[in-house]
Amino acid sequence: MTARFKASIAVLTCLPALASCGAGSPDALPPLTQEALDSVSQDAGAPKDQLARAVDELFTKEGLGETRAVLLLADGKVAAERYAEGYDAETRHISWSMAKTVTAVLVGMLVADGLLSEEAPAPVPEWQRSGDPRADITLEHLLQMRAGLRHTEAGDPPYESSEVRMLFLDGRDDMAKWAKEQPLEAEPGEMFEYSSNTTVILADIAASTLTDSDDPDARRLAVASYLEERLFGPLGMTSMLPEFDASGTLIGGSLMHASARDYAKFGEFLRAGGQAPSGEQLVPSGWVEKMLTPSPASSHYGYQIWLNRPNPDLKWPHPLFPDRAPQSLFSLIGHMGQYVLVSPDQKLTLVRLGHSNREERVAMLGEAADVLALYPSE
Repeated sequence: MTARFKASIAVLTCLPALASCGAGSPDALPPLTQEALDSVSQDAGAPKDQLARAVDELFTKEGLGETRAVLLLADGKVAAERYAEGYDAETRHISWSMAKTVTAVLVGMLVADGLLSEEAPAPVPEWQRSGDPRADITLEHLLQMRAGLRHTEAGDPPYESSEVRMLFLDGRDDMAKWAKEQPLEAEPGEMFEYSSNTTVILADIAASTLTDSDDPDARRLAVASYLEERLFGPLGMTSMLPEFDASGTLIGGSLMHASARDYAKFGEFLRAGGQAPSGEQLVPSGWVEKMLTPSPASSHYGYQIWLNRPNPDLKWPHPLFPDRAPQSLFSLIGHMGQYVLVSPDQKLTLVRLGHSNREERVAMLGEAADVLALYPSE
């Protein structure tokens, strides 16, 4: 038998079972690294290897951007936790728009204290002058992003963005003043328009409710102390660092800093209907229910939080994945790919922090959905 004939027989023998005849199978998965395996706990509530691979792909798969931290809690326990090089459990990550949901809870606490009402006209003195149509804007309109104020969240070029102008240009020293000066472009309550500037107005209302002083230091202290005593402290969120502008207004639409673990604690707090781990009710469960109720102007948005509800009227891709996870899922979402995904039906909270552009975020969310899909839904 010639050498050529023997080689031909060997090739033919491999054809029926190609997967067992070499490592070249397209279906073969690379072995998991020790880092990937170590990131998953022994009692994760899902198959360890599958979960380790799903989390690993958030860090290693091409086209997802840069993942810096992933933390998954299953029924309140750490199921997976991993950090990219240069980051760890103590690292503070910028919230960007995830801060909006914290601001909504702040407002809810003031409502529970009897100091505000979401159904009443927003307590903005400048809007209460005779003949000003902005007097019809309620606190709920602001919470649901349907106040009707003139706004452009993302401009091209960037300096045409209302948010950029407020944060960094002509509005930066007194952001709420700049935001409140905007005229109406739609009837209050009629149209959903995502607006970071609207959330700063809410933060300004909170400060004015907690103190009569216009002194920036007094305003900062009033809000920071209230948040620490009523929210951050009871939740053990020791890394939380909110930012304020020069007028002492909380930059409640975009600038807070916290560790992945503290963001997860906040997600769990919402999953528990406003309860702290101690059982203390920090904000009424009814307020959390209102936060998670679809706005009349947008089925995928509540009180400063995104909902995993279908919305056929969207002119852009849905920011979540209603076809891949329970519709009860909700999420804090921040610029460039910051997410706290909470799925009550699955008893899950998934934190992903990093840096991804628009296209990368779509792909990355698919991978995050793969993580959640490993758990059953009630």
